[in-house]
Amino acid sequence: MDNLLAAFTFLTRLPLWKLKAVPAVSFKHIIPWWPLVGWLTGGVTAGVLWLAGQVLPVAVAWILAVAARLLLTGCLHEDGLADFFDGMGGGGSRERTLAIMKDSHIGTYGVVGLIVYFLLLFQLQSLPLKFLCLVVLSGDCLSKCCAAQIVNLLPYARREEESKAKVVYDRLDCKGMVTAVVCGVLPMLLLLPSSMWVAVLFPLATLYLLYRLMKRRLQGYTGDCCGATFLLCELAFYLGSLALATCYASRDMGFFLWRLY
Repeated sequence: MDNLLAAFTFLTRLPLWKLKAVPAVSFKHIIPWWPLVGWLTGGVTAGVLWLAGQVLPVAVAWILAVAARLLLTGCLHEDGLADFFDGMGGGGSRERTLAIMKDSHIGTYGVVGLIVYFLLLFQLQSLPLKFLCLVVLSGDCLSKCCAAQIVNLLPYARREEESKAKVVYDRLDCKGMVTAVVCGVLPMLLLLPSSMWVAVLFPLATLYLLYRLMKRRLQGYTGDCCGATFLLCELAFYLGSLALATCYASRDMGFFLWRLY
């Protein structure tokens, strides 16, 4: 229970620490619960999107939904994504890249990267409202599961005392892996039609490319890498779903999908 509470405490701005003091060691064991936190963050995003979409255009509702998640998470992942772009864009060596990523100031690569990220993210407004809500919830959980795999694939790139969070995550054991995969994949299997399940290939391909980049440039991962992996895998899932829905919409088999949602 402490590990689960630590995961929600770390990944959201909810004042859960008022309910119970979480031991510091529990934050080392939160990886299996990341996708379950996605049930909350993705659920809030989808909920705000659905409610706002009843009285506002989908484009406006989508902006409000994204803003709601930014408030809920404290822009934790977006901060990591900006640092990741800055480090990978401006760092020539491993040491320089790690130093840039640790710097709290945002640079040109981080600014441009976030702008492009949000511009691509807002293209989801073209999807039907109900379908978009289901894609959002599924994508949040699935992508947190993908981000969790980085911890198993690579070692931590710094010493533990140099970590921003002052903690290094433990790798997933068999039980933790099952927990992460079930919590990450279940929403997609329950909410989306089987014709959309192939969209999982997009975040998996993104995970592989990021793994190769981190291994070559850093010989490991950092907390910023985890946040960047989550957002980029999520974006890949969203864009993949958009591409599939657009493709299906141009065919007879897609008519049922669009009428359903």
